[in-house]
Amino acid sequence: MKVLVIPDVHLKPEIFDWAMNIMENSDCERAVCVGDICDDWGCERNVELYKETLQKAVEFARKYPDTLWCYGNHDLAYIWDMYDHPGFSEDTQDTVCEYLGELEDTGNLAIMHRIDNVVFSHAGLTSEFVEDYLDPCRDDIDAMIEAVNDFGSGIMWDPTSPVWARPQGEYRLGSVCLSEYLQVVGHTPMRTIEQEGNLLTTDVFSTWSDGRRFGEERFCWVDTVTKEWGYIDE
Repeated sequence: MKVLVIPDVHLKPEIFDWAMNIMENSDCERAVCVGDICDDWGCERNVELYKETLQKAVEFARKYPDTLWCYGNHDLAYIWDMYDHPGFSEDTQDTVCEYLGELEDTGNLAIMHRIDNVVFSHAGLTSEFVEDYLDPCRDDIDAMIEAVNDFGSGIMWDPTSPVWARPQGEYRLGSVCLSEYLQVVGHTPMRTIEQEGNLLTTDVFSTWSDGRRFGEERFCWVDTVTKEWGYIDE
């Protein structure tokens, strides 16, 4: 199956417009959003921007109901009342929770998902997290995903968790596992979409604090059977 990856959004509603255009004009069969719909630099009081972005997400979910949605750390901060989380907007918490509730009602919003040979999450499943919290089911990928999706804030705020880990080369907060699967993540801003071993990092729409573009702002597709990937415009 060819899947469109929607990377970290961070209050850029146009990302969903672009994603909808891709779904209408490409051979992608399904979409997966890897999380962090909420928050961006200096936007805590921009209630209308939160509403516009979340409305676009819900519109996309209604048009493509089999889309999978991953919670990011910025999204879960609102669910779990993490008021000290960077970028948290107390002005918009009720709005965020309302719209995330609509996405949750689709049955497709969770911390981790698997399609065939590809595992999607915001930050990646690390060997350290498996050893600390998932050892009894380490040989059953679906059991691990089910357990992760049931964990609360006490476990998921571990820095090596699937919403916080940064196993990319220059960061090394956790080591990526599941060598037989491709893991597709966002969370760590990149200049280009990069694959390191079995980890594909797609967060290329994030910006510097002054609004300057950090990454190349391109979408990619992933073949969930072959584990191949490529840019949408190639």
